[in-house]
Amino acid sequence: MTVPATAPARLAAVGGTAPRHHRRTSAAARWRNRGWVMFFLLPSAVPLALFTLAPMVSSLWVSLHDWNLVSPMAWVGLDNYTDLLTSGDTWRVLGNTLFYIVGYLPLVYVGGLSLAMLLNRAFKGRTLFRAAYFLPVITSWVVVALVWQWLLNPSNGLVNQLIEPVLSGVNGILGTQLTPPGWWTDPQWAMPSVILASAWKDLGFVMVILLAGLQSIPGEVLEAARVDGAGGWKRFWHITLPLLSPSTFFVVVISLINGFQVFDQVYVMTGGGPSGASQVVVGQIYDLTFRYGRAGDASALSWILFVLILIVTALQMRGQRRWVNHA
Repeated sequence: MTVPATAPARLAAVGGTAPRHHRRTSAAARWRNRGWVMFFLLPSAVPLALFTLAPMVSSLWVSLHDWNLVSPMAWVGLDNYTDLLTSGDTWRVLGNTLFYIVGYLPLVYVGGLSLAMLLNRAFKGRTLFRAAYFLPVITSWVVVALVWQWLLNPSNGLVNQLIEPVLSGVNGILGTQLTPPGWWTDPQWAMPSVILASAWKDLGFVMVILLAGLQSIPGEVLEAARVDGAGGWKRFWHITLPLLSPSTFFVVVISLINGFQVFDQVYVMTGGGPSGASQVVVGQIYDLTFRYGRAGDASALSWILFVLILIVTALQMRGQRRWVNHA
């Protein structure tokens, strides 16, 4: 049988070799394809390199220097990292950030899941409610923070105006002296104030993700469980939650990453106060750079935060094998 000279693959199958000009043509075609791929990636790759990768490399270099943004940089090696890791301020702001995450994540997940389950049912005006709950997500953080700063104003805020009559009744019955919280003016309530505002704004985002997960659960599975006698709670715990685990995993990872980087609402509502009670890691990075002129320390703290987020995310990715159901 004659093997066509234009079929290099067939020649290789019968022990032959492709002609040299065919090998050159194939290599040229591969490089041409790679060139086209790079050409179409340029509109995204160039901004990524200029505004993300280059600043990251620059910040790593700055973190090894003592620099006040004006004078020439002075090499200090790892001293900035050592000073930060042995500083009480660093651990204080890290503790405040973790406190924010611990309060924010359960609140936003439980609230988003409740809304998703409610809106997963058919009722009149459901689309309007979905849009209303999602509206805060697309609203500027500055606007949201200012609104919540007014709502939680200790003297004339709407929240305390609603709480005060209730506390007055409780005081009359129990003989206590309970007063409304001081919210963002009180060191004990400053971070809870930020958590409330953050959870309210992000509920719509979590709701949409979990609602999409709920709608992907096959109805016949839930119906079969109901026919077998499983009540509403058992269906939720043993079917809905396990099948919703991929969406839950996404929400948890994104919320953790955003939680470690919280800044806007803190800066607008409390400015990190009172007395540093609500200062977070990113707020400390901002203050070190622009308030104290310690750009080297700020860059080092940025990389510490980056490594921390990377570790937490990696642990989440590894742990998903145990509880995320991709079936």
